[in-house]
Amino acid sequence: MEEKQNCPVEATLELIGGKYKALILWHLSGGTLRFSELRKVISATPKMLTQQLRELEAQHLINRKVFPVIPPKVEYSLTETGKSLLPILVAMRDWGAKYLRSQDQTPSCYMMTTDPLSHTN
Repeated sequence: MEEKQNCPVEATLELIGGKYKALILWHLSGGTLRFSELRKVISATPKMLTQQLRELEAQHLINRKVFPVIPPKVEYSLTETGKSLLPILVAMRDWGAKYLRSQDQTPSCYMMTTDPLSHTN
């Protein structure tokens, strides 16, 4: 039987890997958002967004708060563990901006207008 490796890069990718997880975490760095607000800023199908949110919740990176109202109201926010990933996401943003500039492209998105490390959520 092969012994399991505890690779830190693999552990991190297990948490934030996937097409939308890092984007969800990034957008939540600005504060609590409802599902509909996340849908507006992330181009995922409702099914895919729900799946990614459930995985992030199961990994204890986000909180999900359901309000007992009709229609249902659900809010998402970062946990302390989720907030601890922000330096990684900022590094990804900065690297991506540098890369885009090297390709003669102008970085322009929500990620360029917010510095989540300055937030006090």
